[in-house]
Amino acid sequence: MKRSILIPTDFSDNAWRALAYALKLYTKEECTFYFLNSFYFSSSQSRTFITTHFIQILKDSSVRDLKELKAKAEKENTNAGHTFEIIASGDELLYAIANSIKKYTIDMVVMGTKGATGVNKFFFGSNTVKTVQNIKGCPVLAVPGTTEFRIPKQIAFPTDFNRPYDTKMLQPLQNFAALYDAHINILHINVEENLSNEQNKNMVILKEHLRENKHSFHWMPAYNKKSAVINDFIADLNIDILAMFNYKHSIIENITKEPIIKNIGYQPTIPFLIIPSE
Repeated sequence: MKRSILIPTDFSDNAWRALAYALKLYTKEECTFYFLNSFYFSSSQSRTFITTHFIQILKDSSVRDLKELKAKAEKENTNAGHTFEIIASGDELLYAIANSIKKYTIDMVVMGTKGATGVNKFFFGSNTVKTVQNIKGCPVLAVPGTTEFRIPKQIAFPTDFNRPYDTKMLQPLQNFAALYDAHINILHINVEENLSNEQNKNMVILKEHLRENKHSFHWMPAYNKKSAVINDFIADLNIDILAMFNYKHSIIENITKEPIIKNIGYQPTIPFLIIPSE
């Protein structure tokens, strides 16, 4: 089955690194890569009077740069099963991504992130956070700008066991793991002394669903912010990918709201797979 991968780009180095990561990640798969650029311009951003001519200039520039990006990707790509398409959108980035997911039946969004620099900033750049918090149509893979590709053999999957898992929810995680027969390391941070009956039940259900995948369960004490505990887990087990489900009151909702505090906050060092869950 041919995959459809959406890669939003602002033509920065970080965006190129995310694109290059995606090409290597899916190097053995048949894929159509859609390069998306939003040339949206709000009148609130400037006193410039927006005319049809001005918007056309922005669009022409977007299309030109997208074509150059496509040519560069085709030159560096080695898989004949990879094809490339470009999307120049006048919508705000978030809407452009959501519309593209529906129109092109996207399987995965891969985007670069600059990370944050100040104590009041989110752990990812604002565009990535908005995408993570609002896109429900498909998984999002956020790739830090400093990331060098390595085969994802170890996946960290933090969970609080507070929700039951079903086949549909877990499919994106299992599909990702199947790319390189990766091991799924299920992490629970012990914020409680003992799991409730409901949590135990959900853990058993999860174990059953993952019976065909290589997996193991891990327990860590809540000695710091969850984001810091997860970061330590990543380092201790040499994790390649961090995967989480995104739903109300989930771990990911908490850590995307945690401000970065030097030396203890979460700084993304590996790609982060965010799987939407209603």
